[in-house]
Amino acid sequence: MVKPGGGGAGSAPAVAVLGAGILGVSTAVELLRGGARVTLVTEGHPASGASGRSLSWLNSGGDYPPAYHRLRLAGMDRYRTLLSENPGIDWLRFDGGVYWSADGAAAPPAERYEHQRNQAYDARLVPAAEVPALVPGLDPAALPPVVLFNPGEGWVSLPHLIRHLLHEFAFRGGTLITGAGNTGVVVDGGTAVGLRSAAGETYPADVVLVAGGAGTPAILDRLGYQLGDRSDLAMLVVTEPKAHGLKAVLNTPRVSLRPHPGSRLAMDHTWYLDQITPDGDGGWSVDPQVAQDLVDEASSLLAGHPRLMPQSWRIGLKPVPGDGLPVLGEISGLPGCYMAFTHSGATLGLIAGELLAAEILAGRRHPVLAPFRPDRLLTARNPDLPARRGAPAP
Repeated sequence: MVKPGGGGAGSAPAVAVLGAGILGVSTAVELLRGGARVTLVTEGHPASGASGRSLSWLNSGGDYPPAYHRLRLAGMDRYRTLLSENPGIDWLRFDGGVYWSADGAAAPPAERYEHQRNQAYDARLVPAAEVPALVPGLDPAALPPVVLFNPGEGWVSLPHLIRHLLHEFAFRGGTLITGAGNTGVVVDGGTAVGLRSAAGETYPADVVLVAGGAGTPAILDRLGYQLGDRSDLAMLVVTEPKAHGLKAVLNTPRVSLRPHPGSRLAMDHTWYLDQITPDGDGGWSVDPQVAQDLVDEASSLLAGHPRLMPQSWRIGLKPVPGDGLPVLGEISGLPGCYMAFTHSGATLGLIAGELLAAEILAGRRHPVLAPFRPDRLLTARNPDLPARRGAPAP
């Protein structure tokens, strides 16, 4: 039987974090900054899940509930602070975002503009001929008559950010466990007390955080909880190095696109998802021509229409909660077990880690997270399951 890590009054709490995507790594670093002892356990390697295939557009321009909008703005603010402290990095930028929709789409630029202006979100409607002066690298002839430009938006490469944070994680004495396989939460007496890897290695803790991306619902299912879940497929394509001149993020009817370190471009969309098929070993396959077609869509928008070639593409599930809003905080029926599950992992990556760590360290709920508590989407499938009575969830 695994016992708690031994933290108590006046001693550093032991925290076990499951998942080395941006939410897990960010929270782990914030916990170390606050004096906790942290073990970070990941099924494969850091950023091998959704964080490694995210377009990572930093924004709050959608039709979001007010509390979610404020949280996203706070998330963008933390990235600006990080950039000001590391001005030379090439994996985080705030050079704006450009948006336009297909004819007849639900949110044409003018409607989106009005919504954003009503929230005091920096937004401008720009004629195509004036776009190159604001957004270098675009071909104005490839644009609709008017586009929406958001000067305050940006992008981040999450694998680069995770590597950056893991340097601090190691410096502060955190323990990183990679290749742990199918890891679960250990429960004793109705309380989360650690993690157990696929090989049976146990990592005792006073508090556990489950940040397993799209795998989080399965982890909770083994604990007797059903989590509202709309996770779906995504594919991120990264090009070979090529001079392109683009600085902003683009969100267009056929391609969403941003710069990527090393003179590359990263892009995704949804029109090709029905062409992705399971490959029989838990992964996914797609015809390489689909990746080429996507980068051709990107080339058609860029000044000079450079010949782009896909260098890599990554396919997998992106985590999407059942109601679309983040799920952040402690599970009320399972003391000591916190969770982080959200589609907006990039925009919220730093702020969510900060607020979750604050809750864990202080033992008090943060008011900003009140609308995003797990209980709204969690159903106890069977309160009398063995895992709920104290047996470990494998």
